[in-house]
Amino acid sequence: MSVNKRVETDSPELFIEEMEKIQGALPKRIDANPRNVEKGLAKLVLTLIELIRKLLEKQAMRRIDAGSLTEEEIERVGETLMKLENKMQELKGVFGLKDEELNINLGPFGDLM
Repeated sequence: MSVNKRVETDSPELFIEEMEKIQGALPKRIDANPRNVEKGLAKLVLTLIELIRKLLEKQAMRRIDAGSLTEEEIERVGETLMKLENKMQELKGVFGLKDEELNINLGPFGDLM
């Protein structure tokens, strides 16, 4: 498959500079070892779940502060978030992952979390 696309810009120097930054963030080669596939996929999925969990937690706190949740809803949200946290800890243990490993480097944009 060949892709021939042209990028037009008013500042080719800045474009080239940004592309070089992104290239530097990418690994030189992909470690496609069958033994690492499962752990790598688990790391990606758990990172995304952790990001969503943090967003849900922040939204819940905003709604609590705004007074838009009943006591029952607050209790239910708290219990759900605790269960999710416990399941995340369990899955990190199964795949041998640590909290600090659950992140994605976005190159020049920095880390996801």
